[in-house]
Amino acid sequence: MNIKITPNNLTKLEKIFDEAKYVLRFEKGSFLSGYCILEHKKVVVINKFLNLEGRINTLIDILTTLPLNEEALTAESHKLYKQIQASKPIPEEGTDEAEAEQTAE
Repeated sequence: MNIKITPNNLTKLEKIFDEAKYVLRFEKGSFLSGYCILEHKKVVVINKFLNLEGRINTLIDILTTLPLNEEALTAESHKLYKQIQASKPIPEEGTDEAEAEQTAE
């Protein structure tokens, strides 16, 4: 997704999590991916040492994987969430099968 790396956009992304009733925390930890998600408790923990660009990219990555209640979002947040969802990569169907056929030959 082409989102500008600004503190205002970080705030907009954080607002989506807040409206979806997720607790967003920036903590110190040894996260291999830069974050940890506790889905049952609706807690997302982000490595506090990430810079602005890292935080924005991480939040976008998380938003593409989490199922959120879109009805709870404001119009502005819903629009941004839809843009993020639309930009997520869609795996091509049959890709694994095509690769398996090529290696079998």
